[in-house]
Amino acid sequence: MVNPASGGGRTAREWPAAAERLRAEGLRFDVALTSRPGEATDLARQGIRDGRATVVAAGGDGTIHEVVNGFFDGCERIDSPTRLGLVPMGTGGDLRRTFGMTRDAGEAARVLLEGRVRRIDAGRVTCAGPGGEPAVRHFVNIADAGIGGDVADMVNGGFKVINGELTFTIAAALTLMRWRNRAMHLVVDGEERDVVAQQVVLANCRYYGGGMEIAPGAVPDDGLLDMLIVGDVGRLENMRMMGKVRRGAHLPHPKLEHRLVRRVEVTCGQRVGVDADGERPGSLPAVFEVVPAALELVAP
Repeated sequence: MVNPASGGGRTAREWPAAAERLRAEGLRFDVALTSRPGEATDLARQGIRDGRATVVAAGGDGTIHEVVNGFFDGCERIDSPTRLGLVPMGTGGDLRRTFGMTRDAGEAARVLLEGRVRRIDAGRVTCAGPGGEPAVRHFVNIADAGIGGDVADMVNGGFKVINGELTFTIAAALTLMRWRNRAMHLVVDGEERDVVAQQVVLANCRYYGGGMEIAPGAVPDDGLLDMLIVGDVGRLENMRMMGKVRRGAHLPHPKLEHRLVRRVEVTCGQRVGVDADGERPGSLPAVFEVVPAALELVAP
């Protein structure tokens, strides 16, 4: 599955050369180009039901997110041995960082041909969809409730600068200028609590926001999600913290709480967006939960 629109259209420009490189490395494949949001999910689901050995997402984290959702029908994993493969392109590139992959097409071909199959977890978020209806989405990287949804809106709305790292950094800084932290109610593996927070992050992998290592200890095959509650952090404090987050050096911190979880419910009296792998499935209330050993990923 190739999303020509990912990376602000950069994938469309780079795909012909990438495809030539993939074939030169000995990879044989069929290509399906997407033309609308959600089409990669539909195409991936059809490929899985047709018994394809590997379904490959060629694009950024949003494309990977759509393809991952093709492995599920509602809340259920489709019964199939189909594996997930990656040809990293696009803007953010956060998932590939956890697995030590680059944007080099030759490397991607070698991984697909020679890489090991690694069974990894996924996350599931059930939230209020755009019209208030229940929405179920699966994520393979990171989901959150709070400021992350507004940042995703800005980036997905067309805000792009030189590269993914700078795009997300500037978008986060601009969003922070108008953001107000929210009083949220959490039920964490059955334990109720109230917090004032900038965001509640549920991480299966380590990076988000164009290379910020928000969950440096996250392990994608441990059957758990890393929860990080970013508490009542002010604007200046947040700006000082961003450099540490990019290096994964922000923990411990008195206004940050980290723990391993299986299921988290989040509600709020105000409208708060939900972000899953940089996409916007809806808003709170939401339930985030781990789906252990959900996917077989071809990885280095």
